[in-house]
Amino acid sequence: MPLRGAFAGGEADWLPTPAAPQPRRLDRAVSALRGVGPAVERKLARLGLRTVRDLLEYRPRRYERAVPERRIADLFADEEVVIAGEVRRTSVRRPRRRLAIVLARVADGSGEIDAVWFNQAWLADKLVPGTHVRLRGQLRRGEFNVRSYDLDGASETADYAPVYSASEEVSVKKLRELVAAALVYARDDWDALPAAVKAERGLPVRADALWALHRPASEAEAETGRRRLAFDELLVLQLGLLRRGRARGGVTAPALPPPGELVARYRTTLPFVLTPGQEQAIAEIDGDLARERPMDRLLQGDVGSGKTVVALYALLRAVEAGRQGALMAPTETLAEQHFLTLEELCAGLDVRVALLTSSLSAGEYEAARTAIANGEAAIAVGTHALIQEEVGFRDLAVAVVDEQHRFGVEQRKALAEGRTPHLLHMTATPIPRTLALTVYGDLAVSEIAKPPADRKPVVTAWVEEGRSSEAYTRLRRHLDAGRQAYVVCPLIEESETSVARAAEREAERLRRAELHGYRVGLLHGRLRPGERRELMARFHAGELDVLVATTVIEVGVDVPNATIMIVQEADRFGLAQLHQLRGRVGRGAEQSYCLLVSRPKEQLTDAARARLEALVETSDGFELAEIDLELRGEGELLGTRQSGLSDLRFTRLPVDRPLLEQARDEAERLLDYDGPLNDEVGRIFAVADDARLA
Repeated sequence: MPLRGAFAGGEADWLPTPAAPQPRRLDRAVSALRGVGPAVERKLARLGLRTVRDLLEYRPRRYERAVPERRIADLFADEEVVIAGEVRRTSVRRPRRRLAIVLARVADGSGEIDAVWFNQAWLADKLVPGTHVRLRGQLRRGEFNVRSYDLDGASETADYAPVYSASEEVSVKKLRELVAAALVYARDDWDALPAAVKAERGLPVRADALWALHRPASEAEAETGRRRLAFDELLVLQLGLLRRGRARGGVTAPALPPPGELVARYRTTLPFVLTPGQEQAIAEIDGDLARERPMDRLLQGDVGSGKTVVALYALLRAVEAGRQGALMAPTETLAEQHFLTLEELCAGLDVRVALLTSSLSAGEYEAARTAIANGEAAIAVGTHALIQEEVGFRDLAVAVVDEQHRFGVEQRKALAEGRTPHLLHMTATPIPRTLALTVYGDLAVSEIAKPPADRKPVVTAWVEEGRSSEAYTRLRRHLDAGRQAYVVCPLIEESETSVARAAEREAERLRRAELHGYRVGLLHGRLRPGERRELMARFHAGELDVLVATTVIEVGVDVPNATIMIVQEADRFGLAQLHQLRGRVGRGAEQSYCLLVSRPKEQLTDAARARLEALVETSDGFELAEIDLELRGEGELLGTRQSGLSDLRFTRLPVDRPLLEQARDEAERLLDYDGPLNDEVGRIFAVADDARLA
């Protein structure tokens, strides 16, 4: 087929480029930059920033808007402005533990004012009398609350200065410094788009786009840079999706016979009526299983919407056809929860379910492996242990991959290696439909949007840590009424061992203090499987009043009598994670509550405040997914580093649908072209191969 459109440029567009840039410099570790030692390198890694390229491709969350510069005498409350002046004196106040307030008296000739910084005590040493400063912030209660500052030039306080997603360990100011150092290497980046494409699409060269992204002179310039970088990643993504679709064209899986007696009995044993959303998902799965093309469906639904019931239906469809089903979960805790749920539901159906995880004893592991291999176990539930070389299925027909975005592509492929099972991907982290359709291409999407009718939305409140005693007072009222509760500790240490120790210390403190006299259990990732199962069984049975836990309870735990949760240091958690945690309560008909305890609002980042405000405002997971999309970006929301998908760092799907269509057009032209490619266009295919879409 002849090449059309922008890729049908002159011959020069397709000849090898002898002076192609060398991107290896961009792949060097961030430690290659001045001022990045081992400690800073570790902190950056926790933000996903490991190379110079990562810094260059770290998209600003927003830009500082243009604001006026005013004299101190002309300030009025709550207007964001810039002031410039000289430091007269500096002091540090510590009104309570973990709070330091720096006060600098600043004068500009028209007057003086106290400038205020929170929890930056080290700054007092730099704000010596006579220092010239430029400050951006607002006048509040007679003081100037500083948002950003410059001691030696006007970059932090400038109009359109980039604001990056930061952490407590790495500030926005530090990120600006590091990105500025990385921009020196922008010209070393590959620019794989031919000149004809850039001209037709109105796109700048890649290096200019990177500079415009991080150092824009206007919002329009920043948007032009972002669009060019978004086009690159969408082109790679669409290439991968189109190639995957074409490669799968000849793959078949045996069609399963129509639903029969086993799934009919399953339906009658359920103690509730399926919701319309569940029935619709089941109908769509039945349609997939009736065809010889392997099912490849994403089942997404909010917490508590009943996805597991639908997943078991799909697995039983395989069993009644005389074949096997498998459910793979990302953590042992979740695999064990699924096993307990499925085993109970299958007990009356005479269907054997086996659990296979790496922490089983040698005897238990071998027994489960043998039962799976000879077909005695009709359904296998497990972690990635299911895909180890020594584990073989007799006849696998349907595989369910839960929380699929947590698995690497190679792990998902290994489950189906040498087989062509029907695949059902399942997630309780709702993905906006536009994003799901873009990233998964022709992957079918089923949604269970609404929970059962008897479920009441969880009432969520945001409590600052100074009032945390009130949260525990409310929790004790629930316990005294015969209910149960969760207390979630944040993951703040690096290793799972130290996290477990921190959780143990907190559980002991609570037993002595706020929860004295109540039965308190502790759940964390270092417990042995038997200990975890025993603990959860006791909590289910009501033998424990409170479960103190790390985020291992994020998914899969279902105790209807638990009606209240306290999340400590909630500002440390992501929005999706908080929503998943909140989903552990509200599983019964009683009104349930989630109390988010955080540091004082003025100490939180803009993003942290936005997350907590969103949780209080809505319990709709799909609405929260759209908010998360805006706050974090498409790539991070999907966990693309874990899934192997090309990172969507620059794409904003709500506004980029036209750009997506253009990228798909160009991807089709590239795939249909059968002539020689130059080095740079060949690089597009190499990047698509690296993305390893599957």
